[in-house]
Amino acid sequence: MKLQKIGDIQPTLPFTEYDFLKKYRESFAVSELGRIRALLPLKEMADELASHFPKKHSRGNTPMFPPDGEVALMFLKPYTGLSDDGLIEMLNGSIHMQMFCGVLIDPSRPIKDGKIVSAIRNRLAPRLDIVRQQSVLYKKWDSMLKDKDLCMSDATCYESHLRYPTDIKLMWECCEWLHKLLQKTCREQGERLPRSKYNEVAKARLAYAKQRKPKKSATRRMQRRLLKLLGKLIGQWNCLCRLYAPVIHLSAEQDKRVMAIKEVHRQQTDHFNKKEVKHRIVSIDRPYIRPIVRGKENKRVEFGAKVNNIQVDGISFIEHHSFEAFNEGTRLKQCVEYQESLTGVKVTRIGMDTIYANNENRKYCTERGITTNFVRKGSKPKDEPADISTARRIIGNLRATVMEGSFGNQKQHFGVGRIAARNRHSETLLLFFGIHMANTAILAARQLAVELRQKEKKRA
Repeated sequence: MKLQKIGDIQPTLPFTEYDFLKKYRESFAVSELGRIRALLPLKEMADELASHFPKKHSRGNTPMFPPDGEVALMFLKPYTGLSDDGLIEMLNGSIHMQMFCGVLIDPSRPIKDGKIVSAIRNRLAPRLDIVRQQSVLYKKWDSMLKDKDLCMSDATCYESHLRYPTDIKLMWECCEWLHKLLQKTCREQGERLPRSKYNEVAKARLAYAKQRKPKKSATRRMQRRLLKLLGKLIGQWNCLCRLYAPVIHLSAEQDKRVMAIKEVHRQQTDHFNKKEVKHRIVSIDRPYIRPIVRGKENKRVEFGAKVNNIQVDGISFIEHHSFEAFNEGTRLKQCVEYQESLTGVKVTRIGMDTIYANNENRKYCTERGITTNFVRKGSKPKDEPADISTARRIIGNLRATVMEGSFGNQKQHFGVGRIAARNRHSETLLLFFGIHMANTAILAARQLAVELRQKEKKRA
């Protein structure tokens, strides 16, 4: 056995002074990882995930990690910021990380397969229910949170890890991949490779890529050549499939990519002809990613999941997320309802960006008597109480600092700045655990600060 559950290990040494495991447990309890683990309802989260799995059979290998250990491993990924191989390597050498996952690894038989992490992630990701998991987390953190009547919300884009997409790059990737597939299939079937101008277009594309700033006419000329080549390759592939349909077997991933390439050709043809293109594909590897126009000065367009978060006492929860662009300004009512269902406390104050300050949202807040940080329309009334304007200013400052700061903290320190995943389920799982690992780290730091203040008071 490479792994043993800590709870199953019995002390075998007759002398307690040599009980190093006890000393490690004591040091783990006061470490940052130990504080974080104490704040995570790992067993409840594992039980919620297990409810979506089919019933287990008695046959088969015993899982290497216990259910709560698998969830803990998903939290360790954003905490360390390492790759899957790097995470397993650190897990082999760190007793505290092993205790965090509830296992002990035999030093003479370390885990060598880094794919274990991705295998667990791919198994858990399709069963992840964000709403239910956040309810489990909130129940654990309920007693530590204040100001539950204040709802702060904002949207951001958690970018995916991919190269900046251009029409030329995208179409050339389609041509290159489809040409390799044609070569392989023709070789297997003993067919001659159909003629095309692939080599000539490849040289022209390389010359175009070497230009520092190509002219618009050169770009349009390159687009036209790539569109013609891609259309010809798709036609050749369809012809080959008609001839050898029973013997051509593509994997699910290959079949999905062929469909994505055909859709790219249709979209790029419409775009070249100055037509509007909706649900535009920017990557054949991950066709679910869409361009999200944010309008920032340094980055006008981002590529990844757009997420609308609510925040309770500095702790973020996902209210809505999508890989398609959406207008977060229409989701004020949903944010209020979700926070009230989560906390059980009526929302009386709101701190949101100016995009939420439309007439419908203003009317909704007025009817419910909710104080907002929205800039008042028209001239300021003479009889407006001073405390209302002060509250509006305080809520606005709080949103601008705490809410915006949480996005930067998550993206810079907890692995959601540029998410590297191969499918939408895995990307959503990494996003979820990254956000809530940041939340747990904040709560652990608060708890430590409270303990230090209490110790200082006792000393005084």
